Amino acid sequence: MSQVNIRQLFEDKQVRLELTRVAGNDGVDRIIDSEAVEASNREMVGHLSLTHPSWVQVLSETELDYLRNLSLDERNNAFEQIEQNGTTCLIVAGCADIPPELIGFANRSSIPLFASAKPSVHLMWLIRHYLAKELAEATTRHGVFLDVLGVGVMITGESAVGKSELGLELITRGSGLVADDVVELHRIAPDTLEGRCPELLRDFLEVRGLGMLNIRTMFGETAVRRKKSLKLIVHLHRTQEGELSQMDRLPLVATHQEILGVKINTVNIPVVAGRNLAVLVEAAARNFVLQQRGINTMQEFISRHDQMLLED
Repeated sequence: MSQVNIRQLFEDKQVRLELTRVAGNDGVDRIIDSEAVEASNREMVGHLSLTHPSWVQVLSETELDYLRNLSLDERNNAFEQIEQNGTTCLIVAGCADIPPELIGFANRSSIPLFASAKPSVHLMWLIRHYLAKELAEATTRHGVFLDVLGVGVMITGESAVGKSELGLELITRGSGLVADDVVELHRIAPDTLEGRCPELLRDFLEVRGLGMLNIRTMFGETAVRRKKSLKLIVHLHRTQEGELSQMDRLPLVATHQEILGVKINTVNIPVVAGRNLAVLVEAAARNFVLQQRGINTMQEFISRHDQMLLED
């Protein structure tokens, strides 16, 4: 289960959204969690609504005018309904004139009330995007995650197979490190997994014999990435004597791994002395890009083969 409290939302987005605290500071530890969002089927962010409430309710001048025009009893009933709806946060957008009744309600109910100079639609779009990413279904995988030629590639394999050494060689060839050892994967869209690095391990790559290397310090800012969409898994595996010759040289069916319900293209590369694994990973990334463009090299070869047989 993923969750975000209002204090975190404010601190993360204060500058970008030009947020200021107005009232209800006692409630900044209110939590929005993914299970509650799914169970309620409510919108995460929306204009103030008493019929279809959202977790974060935004008040533009239209909603403020509505509240101002209510009688005292009607306004109190509206405030009571907002509190009963489980609203975690109120944000007044694009308006500095906040009714004192709203400020008093926020303090009494301990519902955080913020103000922003941003237009309400812009504000909602940014917060909705932020919450969707923070509350996304997540898991972790063991491996090295890199940006290889613009493709998010995760290198997996058993311990000591050479994942980190391969990652280091790819970095020297221009790839960017996202995460080593622990890769956090977040499902930010139905068919998209975003890979990130735990804060403790960010910028570090562990190589046996050398220890921990700070890739940002050694190779510069362009050698690291904060996040990347996972598109390809390269699995390294050791081969027994004679096993390499038994492998299918022309696999006709693409292989996949399913993570959080998303199918990820997978390439299996045997580790044998003398093979240039970095070149093979880059070739796999280039081939993936071609496949995304509708260029299927294997199918092209089979078609050419069949055509030559027919001509004979």
